[in-house]
Amino acid sequence: MRETRGDPGKRADELLDEAEERLRTSEAVEHPHRGKERMDAEELLSFVLDRPPRARERVPAAEARRFRRLVERRAAGAPAAYLTRRVRFKGMWLAVGPGAFIPRESSEFMADQAVRRLVRRPDPAHVDVATGIGPVALAVARAIPRARVVGVDVSRTPVLLARRNARTLGLANARFLQGDLFAPLPPALQGGVDVVTAHPPYVPRGEVKDLPGEIRRFEPVESLTDRSPRGMGLVERLAGEAPAWLRPDGWLLMEVSPDRAREVATIMRRAGFREVRSTKDRWAITRVVVGRRPA
Repeated sequence: MRETRGDPGKRADELLDEAEERLRTSEAVEHPHRGKERMDAEELLSFVLDRPPRARERVPAAEARRFRRLVERRAAGAPAAYLTRRVRFKGMWLAVGPGAFIPRESSEFMADQAVRRLVRRPDPAHVDVATGIGPVALAVARAIPRARVVGVDVSRTPVLLARRNARTLGLANARFLQGDLFAPLPPALQGGVDVVTAHPPYVPRGEVKDLPGEIRRFEPVESLTDRSPRGMGLVERLAGEAPAWLRPDGWLLMEVSPDRAREVATIMRRAGFREVRSTKDRWAITRVVVGRRPA
């Protein structure tokens, strides 16, 4: 989108129309559904103005220039969340940035599934593996203040961001640890966790190159693939190691794409989990495969 001189008072809706058209014609931007380009443009202008824009308000020249620069970076493929350094999840603004996986709206469904299984437990304990910046763990901690919540991630950057998010939200019942799967958990939690959630990387190593450019080029590769041929290496480890940490009748919940749900369910059944099934969100799309710990 070319910046023009002499329009210091351009209206917000005009700027948004320009930005939407610029993003729509960009080959570096993923176009998952109609209206996504407008949503990205509105998020960028809201960030610049520090509030949602009013359609016919005049945007000062300095803010308009800053907005155009952000739109050009977005048109080059940079995710909007990396440009604003924030993402909204279950009504919470979370800090995010390069080096950390950007939470998807679909993960809100997994947080809801975890809360449903925790809310009636007398002393609920929840572990979120591959937690990233902590969206699921923080949503559970906020929904159930008496719950003990621990998020674990192998990478340092997302763990630091998750801790920052917990402090900002005032959620003292959520802790975040760096390490491989269950390794950094305190031994006292062994056999005492009610729900383990995980959104493991499951893209086969040979298919990473086929991902949209804005994902492949910008998001950390370890959040996309475990580098195994089928992408099921971490899924198999989770199914094998989770029972040692779960209470009797505790739940393992794994968020996966619909096309991998059957394979994940088979792995969980082979690991001894019972009541294994796929759960569907409000659009009737499989999002989370669940199973109870074997007795």
